Amino acid sequence: MKIVGVSGTIVGKKTSILVKAIIEEINRIDPSIETKILDLRQYDMQFSDGRAFDLYNSDTQQIIEEMSSADAYLIGSPIFNGSIPAPLKNVFDLVKPSVFRHKVMGFAANGGTYQHYLMIENQLKPIAGYLRSHVAPSYVYANLDHYTQDNQIVNEELLDRISLLAEEIVHMQRVLKPSTMSFI
Repeated sequence: MKIVGVSGTIVGKKTSILVKAIIEEINRIDPSIETKILDLRQYDMQFSDGRAFDLYNSDTQQIIEEMSSADAYLIGSPIFNGSIPAPLKNVFDLVKPSVFRHKVMGFAANGGTYQHYLMIENQLKPIAGYLRSHVAPSYVYANLDHYTQDNQIVNEELLDRISLLAEEIVHMQRVLKPSTMSFI
């Protein structure tokens, strides 16, 4: 099983830290699970414009390949102006929708206020629905109060939610095993 965690922004550190914490918890639950973190800050991703796969640069091809080879996803997003950032949307645009079909998708987001968590409900879950992904029931939302000044996660409730989401992603993926499912 391979789980890819996406830190869906090219600015800031908090999203990457949150995604990394959840991926580490997945590895703690089951060290045999292959995990990969796609921190978009580390890639020169080109804009999706419909060209053939081999015409994108190597970083963009690597993102498409990693997403396509995953069995499950942890999608991490900061919340900018009440929405997902363009780099994350670009990842969804680059990868064929069929790649996500019947695979587990979990969500983690961070924002400046307690109310921003609604972006997960109003934007990320509908995207997963369109892609026909299975959505983990829980998600992780963190705001500025959940981090120390040096961006360490210290809030106990947040740490509990991180553990719960990691458990749900692992459990759901084990049970659903999309490669063995047959659908019309």
